[in-house]
Amino acid sequence: MSPYGQDLHIDVPLTNVSIAYRQSKDKFIAHKIFPTLPVKHKSDIYYRYSKSDFRRTDVETRAPGTRIPLTGWTHTTDTFYTKNYAIGHPIDDQDRANADSMWNLDKEATERNTQMMLLKRDQMWANSFFKEGVWGQDLKGTDTGSGVGEIVKWSNAAANIIEQMDDWKLDFMRENAGFEPNKLVVGAEVMKALRQNADLIERIKYTNKEGGFVTNALIGKALDVELVPLYTTHTTVPRMLDAKEQDEAAEYNWTFNPRSALLVYTPDAPTLRAPAAGLTFEWSSYPGGGSSFKAFRYRDEPTRSDVIGLEASWDMKVVGKDLGLFITDLI
Repeated sequence: MSPYGQDLHIDVPLTNVSIAYRQSKDKFIAHKIFPTLPVKHKSDIYYRYSKSDFRRTDVETRAPGTRIPLTGWTHTTDTFYTKNYAIGHPIDDQDRANADSMWNLDKEATERNTQMMLLKRDQMWANSFFKEGVWGQDLKGTDTGSGVGEIVKWSNAAANIIEQMDDWKLDFMRENAGFEPNKLVVGAEVMKALRQNADLIERIKYTNKEGGFVTNALIGKALDVELVPLYTTHTTVPRMLDAKEQDEAAEYNWTFNPRSALLVYTPDAPTLRAPAAGLTFEWSSYPGGGSSFKAFRYRDEPTRSDVIGLEASWDMKVVGKDLGLFITDLI
């Protein structure tokens, strides 16, 4: 009898493809809004100059033989305290010895640890800073926008988003020594409304060289800000031994409020005597300096396993409350 079916081929896992729902690193945004400041110690103080000292002039006329008018400045201090965050993935000796060539267990453990660390940082940022009561001004979207602290919802055809942005920029520059907001951080549903706004589409079409598509970059250019969409998602399902059962039990949610937005000024990198909406103080000298997330490996002999770990120490803080404007219920 001629061979057929499974006599001709025994199924084995492919070595050039596998399926994993990893979020792109570009989707994580905490480090984009609060630039990282490497610090030598776990905690310390930093100086805060008086905001008004640099907006007032003490210059006077001086008559011959009289003393020149003297001036000075005042300052306060603030503190940071970094906390340590870590995650480890054990690789049992039996699994390592039995793994086929397609598996790079150490690399895959590090990549998953990195995903979890990035998600943790974004969740902390969302819970602490993407909400009311944190920034210099809070606004709320309503159907009419007629009340105090209200604007017309951006999902409303009557919303004039470009005019609103121009008004906010003027307020920013008046209050903050000419510094103009440079990033608009928007929830997923707000991003959808921007892409469908008739006024924005009308203005973009005359300069659009990309075949008629309304891209995020074009919308940001029309609003004269860097547009930062918030597409990070997460689940709180506990780990289960059965992958199918775990996935069936999982529910996925937006990490950031999809109907809110934050307008901020944030520099590419922190510097002396310069403002920023927020900073991430990162204890870079522990352990041993190097990159933001420190990979390590240790032997856990009682379980006959290698533990592949990742560790980082940070403290995210608002350092320029006036440099942020938060808007809720935009949709």
